[in-house]
Order: sequence, then C-alpha cells, then structure tokens
Amino acid sequence: MKTADRHRDRGSMAVELVILAPVMMAFIVLVVACGRYVSVRGDIEAASRDAARAASLERTQDAAESAADGVAAAALEHPERCRSVELTGDFVAGGTITATVTCDVSYSGLGLIGLPGSKRLTASSSAPLDTYRRTG
Repeated sequence: MKTADRHRDRGSMAVELVILAPVMMAFIVLVVACGRYVSVRGDIEAASRDAARAASLERTQDAAESAADGVAAAALEHPERCRSVELTGDFVAGGTITATVTCDVSYSGLGLIGLPGSKRLTASSSAPLDTYRRTG
C-alpha cells in the first residue's frame, strides 16, 4: 500500500515549483519596486529640506534659487530625473521660504508585474528667514 501512495505523489513537487516560482518572482519584484520608491522618496525629502535651508541663508532671490538648485542636485543620486527646485514664499526678513523638489522614480526593468515606467514624486520643505537680516 505504501508503494502505491508513493507513485501517486510522484511529480507533485515539480508541479508545486512550476506554480509557485512565478508567484515568488512577482513578489520579489514588487518588494524591489517598493524599496526603490521608499528610497527615492527619502532622498527627495532630504533634498528639499537641504535646498530650503541653503536658500534661506542667501541674501538675494537669485542667489537663493541658485543655491537651492546646487544643493538639491548634490543631494540626489540622479538629478537629471528631477526638475529644478521651485522656491515659493516671501524672500523678506522674517518671511518663510519653501523649496519644492519634483523627481521621477524609474521602474525600468521591473515591468514583469505591470508597473508603469516611472512615478512622479514631490516633496516640500520650508525654512524661516532671519528676522534681523538684510535681504536684497
């Protein structure tokens, strides 16, 4: 009786492997895509924070925009996938300046599970301007 049971189960492991392998690969690709999203999101938030701080230290609006772009480009791994930093707010003593960074997260190479080519992410950070400073 035991030999008959063994013959009936023959090949079941191969069938399980064929069914589960694509599911596991899709799960791994999904985990990699989520990891890529979280990593780039953190980088963009850090870049916006650094850009706002750098802009708040400058004396003129033009110098602030230049400093914000430079700092954000240095902070990001792929600055070519990002737009230039957008500064908003009042550039006057006691005002607040906000830096907005917008980048695309690339999902290229992860198309096995139907992900789009890229996802646009935006992060903003604000920094106060010193009340007793001179701005030009």
